[in-house]
Amino acid sequence: MSSVFRHIQNFTPKPRIDQFIGAMIGNNHLNYPPIVEFIIDEPVIKTILTEMFQREWVTPAGDRESQKRYLDNLIFFWYRMGYDMLRFESAPLYPGSSRVTVNTADTSGSTRSWAEESLGSITSWEDFEKYKFPNVSEFDFFAFEYLNSHLPEGMGLAVAHGGGLFERVSWIFSIEKLCYLLFDQPDLVEAVSEIVSEIQTNFYRQILDLDRVSAVFPGDDMGFRSATIISPNDLRKYFLPFHTRIAGMAHDRGVPYFLHSCGNLRQIMPDLIDTVGIDGKHSYEDAIIPVEKFQEEYGNRIAILGGMDINFLATASQDQVRDRVRMLSEICGSRGRFAIGSGNSIPDYVPVENYLAMIDEAISLKKE
Repeated sequence: MSSVFRHIQNFTPKPRIDQFIGAMIGNNHLNYPPIVEFIIDEPVIKTILTEMFQREWVTPAGDRESQKRYLDNLIFFWYRMGYDMLRFESAPLYPGSSRVTVNTADTSGSTRSWAEESLGSITSWEDFEKYKFPNVSEFDFFAFEYLNSHLPEGMGLAVAHGGGLFERVSWIFSIEKLCYLLFDQPDLVEAVSEIVSEIQTNFYRQILDLDRVSAVFPGDDMGFRSATIISPNDLRKYFLPFHTRIAGMAHDRGVPYFLHSCGNLRQIMPDLIDTVGIDGKHSYEDAIIPVEKFQEEYGNRIAILGGMDINFLATASQDQVRDRVRMLSEICGSRGRFAIGSGNSIPDYVPVENYLAMIDEAISLKKE
């Protein structure tokens, strides 16, 4: 890996989750923006670990030893990249179908999958009666427990059920069928939403007992470029009460509730802030609203997490990435309650060098 990432290579991490959380909830102001991330694709992690740090990659199998070695690699990666908080999500198995195609960002012949958009697993009450909803009591929480007990001193753990309530329900129905059922059979939508809500609530009850949990940080994509995916009123009726409940559980535990949600959520931002009680928002797209403009509107009330547009990260030069990091640091960092990171995630089609340039530049600001 190129020596231009000298700050990463020479950096001795000193995670301070207390400072990070304090800065995000507005209790203190840092003279640099800390870094944060939602999801980093496994191929990106693998490339950096094997090429920059010469670590052996281990794919987790059914045995505990391979799972431990895989989790050790995750811990090492998030620690060495300079994060104060390792975000981890997992979820019970929800039966469903997906669309699979070749991953054009990878030369190994791997595949990508998308949620089925037209015909889900539940299309009627008959399907509902047959559907095998998961049981949280049968879920293996070993990964959460291992991470909780093996994090380096000073690091925190951000936890989440993989896939938020709206995402899971829309995947079970398919987004197309959900839109029809909201008009034709709203009672069926309500029934499925209530069951999935209870499953996820029970899931959070389990992981919130872990003593290193520093934030609840779920993802629940409720928007697209110009609006919410379904009407704001339907989100308020069927899905936002769940977020209010989990945010309350997080606050009772003494940790913030950070929400990742893609798309244009302007119509429900007052609900998310005033009713749900989110402490921070993640996921920004320049074509919707650049993060610095979003912060002008909401940054005095919630933390602004990430903001480096994915299209920019995927197509810009390393120098342009570094310039953008410094610009966001000067504008958003100076206002406070801001952490630098991607606007969405680090997928495998973002050049690894661009991701490293973002991290390297952010670390350099921390050292100045």
